[in-house]
Amino acid sequence: MKPDESAGAVAPASEAPRLGVSGRIARAFQANAITPLLALVALLLGLFAVLVTPREEEPQINVTMANVLIPFPGASSTDVQNMVARPAEQVLSQIAGIEHTYSIARPGLAVLTVQFQVGVPRTEALVRLYDVLNANQDWLPRDLGILTPIVRPKGIDDVPVLAVTLWRRDAAPAVELERVAHAVEVELKRVPGTREVQTIGGPGRIVNVALEPTRMRERGLDVVQLRQVLAAANLGMPAGNVVDPSGKGMLSVQTGEFLRSADDVGALVVGVHANRPVYLREVARIEAGAAQPQQYVWFTPGAGATAGQADAATTPPQSQAERAAEAGRVYPAVTLSVTKKPGENAVDVARAVRARIDELRNSLLPPEVEVTVTRDYGQTAAEKANKLIQKLAFATGSVILLVGLALGRREAVIVGAAVMLTLTATLFASWAWGFTLNRVSLFALIFSIGILVDDAIVVVENIHRHQQLEPHARLADIIPRAVDEVGGPTILATLTVIAALLPMAFVTGLMGPYMSPIPINSSMGMALSLAIAFTVTPWLALKLMKQHAAPEGDVHDAAATVTVGRLQRVFVALLDPFLRSARRRWLLAAGVLGAMALSVGLVVVQWVVLKMLPFDNKSEFQLVVDMPAGTPLEDTTAALHDLGAFLAKQPEVRDLQGYAGTASPITFNGLVRQYYLRAEAELGDLQVNLVDKAHRHDQSHAIASRLRLELDRIAARHGAKLKVVEVPPGPPVLSPIVAEVYGPDEAGRSELAQRIARAFGSTAHIVGIDTTVKDDAPRAFLRVQRSRAESLGIPVATIAQTVHGALSGVDAAYLHDGHSKYPVPVRLQLPRESQVGLDALLSLPLKAANGTMVPLSELVRVERGVIDKPLYTKDLQPVQYVLGDMGGGVDSPLYGLFGIRAALAEAALPGTGTLGEYWIRQPGEAWKQYAIKWDGEWQITYETFRDMGAAYAVGLILIYLLVVAQFRSYLMPLIIMAPIPLTIVGVMPGHALLGAQFTATSMIGMIALAGIIVRNSILLVDFIELQLAEGVAFRDAVIRSAAVRAQPIALTGLAAMVGAFFILDDPIFNGLAVALIFGILVSTMLTLVVIPVLFYAVYRKRYEAA
Repeated sequence: MKPDESAGAVAPASEAPRLGVSGRIARAFQANAITPLLALVALLLGLFAVLVTPREEEPQINVTMANVLIPFPGASSTDVQNMVARPAEQVLSQIAGIEHTYSIARPGLAVLTVQFQVGVPRTEALVRLYDVLNANQDWLPRDLGILTPIVRPKGIDDVPVLAVTLWRRDAAPAVELERVAHAVEVELKRVPGTREVQTIGGPGRIVNVALEPTRMRERGLDVVQLRQVLAAANLGMPAGNVVDPSGKGMLSVQTGEFLRSADDVGALVVGVHANRPVYLREVARIEAGAAQPQQYVWFTPGAGATAGQADAATTPPQSQAERAAEAGRVYPAVTLSVTKKPGENAVDVARAVRARIDELRNSLLPPEVEVTVTRDYGQTAAEKANKLIQKLAFATGSVILLVGLALGRREAVIVGAAVMLTLTATLFASWAWGFTLNRVSLFALIFSIGILVDDAIVVVENIHRHQQLEPHARLADIIPRAVDEVGGPTILATLTVIAALLPMAFVTGLMGPYMSPIPINSSMGMALSLAIAFTVTPWLALKLMKQHAAPEGDVHDAAATVTVGRLQRVFVALLDPFLRSARRRWLLAAGVLGAMALSVGLVVVQWVVLKMLPFDNKSEFQLVVDMPAGTPLEDTTAALHDLGAFLAKQPEVRDLQGYAGTASPITFNGLVRQYYLRAEAELGDLQVNLVDKAHRHDQSHAIASRLRLELDRIAARHGAKLKVVEVPPGPPVLSPIVAEVYGPDEAGRSELAQRIARAFGSTAHIVGIDTTVKDDAPRAFLRVQRSRAESLGIPVATIAQTVHGALSGVDAAYLHDGHSKYPVPVRLQLPRESQVGLDALLSLPLKAANGTMVPLSELVRVERGVIDKPLYTKDLQPVQYVLGDMGGGVDSPLYGLFGIRAALAEAALPGTGTLGEYWIRQPGEAWKQYAIKWDGEWQITYETFRDMGAAYAVGLILIYLLVVAQFRSYLMPLIIMAPIPLTIVGVMPGHALLGAQFTATSMIGMIALAGIIVRNSILLVDFIELQLAEGVAFRDAVIRSAAVRAQPIALTGLAAMVGAFFILDDPIFNGLAVALIFGILVSTMLTLVVIPVLFYAVYRKRYEAA
């Protein structure tokens, strides 16, 4: 018989030792032909998962929101709130699964927002919403003038994954670009996976009927009559069928005529004057073209475009000098935004759309039209995924190299194979669970490398050790015994890590699903790594380590033996003084407690800053600009132009897009903040795109912070309120610092909000201060003189419709030209030049019952005043909001919030008593006390750390129960878990040393450390008990446990640290990496001392007496 066959033979059942579950599993699989096939299946399933799993940059959080718009034309804000918004909010609050309801009562319109709890499926949420609305229609009186509610659902899939901006260097008008964009829309919608393709910008094509009041009065015509004639002249319908006399069957008859051009509109006869027909072109100026601008969109190249950042795939090449010369110029533009269907791969959809755009070059896209990709979340998702997969490979390779240096090349191959199989199986399990390949799920795998390798390292290291102890034994006999020896503690240690991590999957709110891939993927990976360590690892060990068992000539084995001897001497010198002296043990305890206290003190003195999540290094940020209420669109545009001119000079800015009177393509942050509702003339924003990270030194947050001061100065010159909005690293909020103001009356709430805003302004480093209290905007109310109007036979409704049509325009008919994608309205309206002042409006004629023409000025009385301000409610309580952000100083809104509190005493309204302050819930008695409730990042931070703290506590309880079940002792688990608090001695100083903020990911690291450190304690305690069972003296057993288990403990700790090292450079997961690296480093060293000493101190009398 060959030597290798002898070594590989399985011992007869009669000679087999009594083994536990893990040993029996190892014996069953170590020479089983099915084992390599199972490994191959795991590998193939992982490759399948990599190919089919959708890739996205961020996890898709299932947040369903819906806006319910209820028009109430002509009603004041108070009437809208009392008659519409409040009853509607009461109805909507009945819906199960709702987290918050909001309402805004504006003049003539109620906007209600229903925010469902995270995780409620979109379809289910909308069914509930429509069901409640339809079942409660009786709360809207039929004859009150309230129109049918309009429901606009919003969710994560409404965020565009791709945005392209069309512009021309000859500054062609936006209406021409809009025509091109509409043609491209159809083609892009054909791309599989696309959901909505929308054009933002462009005035729209219309046939403008510019009214001339003087000519209308001369010919006896008014707006109502013109509208009726246009509507009646644009009609066609099937009339029926007649018998075809030619004998060919039935002949279909259709009658009527449609308006097909501006000439058709101008040729309409709208009346008779002096016995001759009056054509529409005689009383109005007919023009086909662009509508009066209600929004402006433009494109501005930045100085960073010269750094080779222009989109070479779609933009014709330019010289560097030409690009530098055009930086800062303003070009009219339109933006095409593309969303994807739920579950589609963002990478594939974005690539397919871009490929289709390239195909449309020189056909639907004329050569003079420039196409700049201003957002591509598919590309960023692919780059992030590829980079993280590369890091995953590097982390795996580094861990394998570490094992190779410590144990040998064959052992490294075995551990490496086990890790690869665990990763591939985990990728498949992640896909089956429903996760996408995103930054969080991939970071979970990188973070897990260090703990996934633990089981394989412990098993291989123990097989390796038994080979040295039993050099002449058959490997087939060694492997089951070696696996069985560490099987119990390995199972327990794996379960403790899972127990520490898995409760985090139950974190609520937006942060729960955002971070859920970490606990779920890590837990699945741990379970799979345990299975592979007991099945595939023994099979590989039998195949690869059989020639490695010779006692002589193995330099690595000899070195390992020397290492154990040296460690024995080191730990004798280190532990023996503490074992022999109770005083030294107390000094050790005092030193450890003192180190823990000093570590916590780093937070108190702000050497370690607490923050929800740090800012990521993105390639974009946004300026949100609010001009005073009533500001013309042109003034808003001018302010944005000045801001853009400054930004375009910055070397990091690639390009920017301006949006005045409309909203830019929303982000997830904009979805939650409802930026898509920003459509007033005084509102605008700039989308700023930076050059790629590789072409700039500063991170995006540092750039935005550096530019903020000058941007604030420019905005102040225009009287604008400016917010620099960065892409949040985690769940978005209304603003980083939010004070919700409650009280018994609207005037008091508004005044208190203004006073609190001043308190914000007096606090250092608080920026972006704003309130929902609108400035006064002038209003001219044309009050109808009823007696005069009724005596002339002119209804009030006719007067109101005439004024509305003259100023806002009334679409009396639509062209049927046969080629327009969108209807082209025929719009009656006063020309732009006549909308300056009220003179032209008041001269509009209306026809009395007797046929005489009466100017509007004789029917109305002009009353000057201010526009009704919007009224806000949240969860049925009236509220005002004060918003702010933290800029400079300590970069955490929490510290700014606590700084503001010092000035709140002066903000309270005189004579209203103490200002109430709430942190977690709304005030219960807002009807009798003025109060504020802190929201924003504080609320997310509180909920996240509350839930994570609860998960930490549950994890500790589960670990305790598991250890009790294993050791059948209530005291032993306390010893084993004693090192858990020691992690803080490494975590906090590590954050302070690297200048890192303690964030939610740092907390995840601390929770993971609980399981990792307990694993080390279990290995030590289990070995002590094994030694005692073999009759070793108590003190020797304690010291030998540290010496023998130091190598696998150090190896597993170093492996976890190596895995964490590869995520150290990520801005968001930096805290997790710091917590793991420093926490493992310090706590592992302390564990090797504290656990033996503590075990000796507790059980000394029992075992030494025995």
